[in-house]
Amino acid sequence: MLKIRLQRTGKRGQAYFRVVVLEHTTKPKGKYLEFLGSYDPHKNELSVKEDRIKYWLSVGASLSETVNNLLVGNGIIEGEKVKVWKPKKKKKEIAPQAAPTVPAPATEAPVEESKTKETPASEETPPAPPEGELPKPEEPAKPEEPLKPEEPPKEAIVDTQG
Repeated sequence: MLKIRLQRTGKRGQAYFRVVVLEHTTKPKGKYLEFLGSYDPHKNELSVKEDRIKYWLSVGASLSETVNNLLVGNGIIEGEKVKVWKPKKKKKEIAPQAAPTVPAPATEAPVEESKTKETPASEETPPAPPEGELPKPEEPAKPEEPLKPEEPPKEAIVDTQG
């Protein structure tokens, strides 16, 4: 099957493309049947032989998606543009199971009762993070004094010759 597609030329960072007709199984930089034009992406200029493109399409050659979009955008052929690339799907983040949260009571307690009722600090639960955010890990307590390596016990020197 014949295909009209782009063939990259130029240096690294300075890409230029040829519009060529070739067999769809040949390498992108391989030998082509006919040179149909060129495309400069830096200046967004497309210069092609319109009559030869229409000839190859009438013979049965197909267009690559990018060439199709270039030719439709410049009014050389009629048709709609094709979506060339698909955005990557974002991976869903799995939040670790946090401490169970206590739902708020349906009715508010009177102010007098809330003053007399005290809860110990150990029973209070930390507030739950908003959805989509991970809870911050607690930092370990830092010791006040740096730890020193233990020194081996000093042995008494005994003179056995004396």
